[in-house]
Amino acid sequence: MRFSSLGSGSAGNSLVVEVKNTRVMLDCGFSIKETLTRLSRLQLAPSDLAGIVITHEHDDHAGGAFKLAAKYNIPVWLTYGTLKMVARYMPSQHNLQLNVIDSHQMFLIDDIQVQPYPVPHDAREPIQCVFSDGNHRLGVLTDVGRSTPHIEERLSGCHALVLECNHDEAMLQSGPYSWALKQRVGGDLGHLDNEDSADLLSKLDNSQLQHLVAAHLSAKNNTAPLARAALAKVLGCEPEWIGVADQLLGFDWRTIS
Repeated sequence: MRFSSLGSGSAGNSLVVEVKNTRVMLDCGFSIKETLTRLSRLQLAPSDLAGIVITHEHDDHAGGAFKLAAKYNIPVWLTYGTLKMVARYMPSQHNLQLNVIDSHQMFLIDDIQVQPYPVPHDAREPIQCVFSDGNHRLGVLTDVGRSTPHIEERLSGCHALVLECNHDEAMLQSGPYSWALKQRVGGDLGHLDNEDSADLLSKLDNSQLQHLVAAHLSAKNNTAPLARAALAKVLGCEPEWIGVADQLLGFDWRTIS
């Protein structure tokens, strides 16, 4: 089992998970052209994708997904709430394979088990996901305003985590955002800051953790060293062991063994 990011941040997000010959994309916030370029870095083409899972309707996660899916005949999985909010992204004429999912119910895409779970975020019916090959688990959590006991239960015991570290609270408050946007980003339906993420991490069973990647970092309100330092303090590891999902490059394949 392995995973990689095409890019992570407010300008676009996409993650690819691979088990055997099955590859699933989580979100697609890039144009078709940009997505193809980024997939090619991983030696992948759209025909290699068995499906796309959409976490919520915001442009940086769903903006490019439906045109890509329609053009290359890729099935899409999403909640009913998200489906009701994505009409603006749909091609005018399409024959999309849309699969509506329950935010608590595990489903299969060929060799990959997908366990969605609901999260507090300012969207209609947002989810995040834990992916599994039956033996190993990859937990993904971005676009969440606060942790919950259910989130912590889902992410505990994972072999790999992609964890939101959106902003440094001091940088956000002193930064260029309007007061209203600061309130939204830092609120209970916004995004986790570095210390929130570290606190969440401290509540998990990390005994099997092989990979930890900080994701969805704000270009204006955070830095990679700050995110790494917060998470490394919890694990007692060197900050350099913590990966960072870059907006431009994402991160290369990471293998869970």
